[in-house]
Amino acid sequence: MSDVSVVGPEGGEVIDLGTARIRILEDGSTTSHRLGIAEITIPPHTEGPPQHRHAQHDEGFLVVSGTARFTVGTTVHVAPAGTLVMVPPGAPHTFANPGDEPLVMINTFTPDLYVQYFRDLRSMISEGRSMTPEAVAEVMSRYATTADTGID
Repeated sequence: MSDVSVVGPEGGEVIDLGTARIRILEDGSTTSHRLGIAEITIPPHTEGPPQHRHAQHDEGFLVVSGTARFTVGTTVHVAPAGTLVMVPPGAPHTFANPGDEPLVMINTFTPDLYVQYFRDLRSMISEGRSMTPEAVAEVMSRYATTADTGID
């Protein structure tokens, strides 16, 4: 029989990235690395990562509370609580919290490649390096992800 993972409200691995809090709910160890899941909390009036494209994994976002602003190329989508956004490989995207309340989203990665990205960002911060766009892009590149400067 396979082990079942149960993560309670205070469980999971918490990664604080300055303006964002990531709580890893499934790091891929229960799913043979087919799926990773995180809860992302972003404070009000906060921009997200630079627009980027993943080459090897799908990414999903379920807005639990607050309202997200997703930018896909040049198209902007307002995503209130209850909205699901699925991003296939190759689609440029980013998100932000333009609102007055914290934004909470459940984030999925299929396969789980991007879980380690958050851990690497935490290590970068703990080493005293700033999360500049260039530094974040370098970390992204380790996971078949590119910061997108030529949006189409």
